Parts: sequence; structure tokens; C-alpha cells
Amino acid sequence: MAKGQGFGFGLGKMKELTEAFKKAQQVQQGAKELQEQLEQMEIEGTSDDGLVKVVMSGNQEPLRVEISPDALGQGAEALAASVTTAMKSAYDTSTATMRERMEELTSGLNLPGM
Repeated sequence: MAKGQGFGFGLGKMKELTEAFKKAQQVQQGAKELQEQLEQMEIEGTSDDGLVKVVMSGNQEPLRVEISPDALGQGAEALAASVTTAMKSAYDTSTATMRERMEELTSGLNLPGM
């Protein structure tokens, strides 16, 4: 190793490394806050006819299902289909919300795969 070269990178690289660590700490704190926010969210999904509503947290935890009395008269098969549609709707909205929030959190970091 030549004299004065340290570990092969100069002060510019050290500054970049320090900045990267700062950003990583910010993202970690932001991710913790985001997790807490997602846990508190209530995201709704409804069936096509609006007779069934499923509510999930932002972390896809099922919170409740609301079924209109009118839906009960449709029969078990139709009711099952309505519940499934409402669940998919809530799940899709929840995952899209999580993805958007993570993109906001990591914007400008140039992370591979994000």
C-alpha cells in the first residue's frame, strides 16, 4: 500500500459512505414509523354490488367484515363470491398503499430493486 492512501479510498469516498449510513438510519426510522402508521390504518374493500365490505389494516391484517342483510338473500355461493371480491379489493388497496409509502420513504436513495 502506498503511503498516504489509507484503505484505498479518499475523503470523498468516506463522505459518501457517511452519507449512506445517515440515509440508512433515516430509512430505518422512517420504516419503523411507517409500520406503526400502517398498523393504525383501516383500508376498505367492497364487493362489486357494495353489499359486503372488508376492512384490513395497512399491514393486511383483517379487522372486520360487514355484510348487508340484502346480501344474505343471495345464497351462500353468491355471498362467498362477494366476500372474496371484497377481500381482494381490500388487499390490493392495502398493498398498493404500502408500496407507495415505501417508495416515498426510499425515494432518492437509488437502492437496487426498489
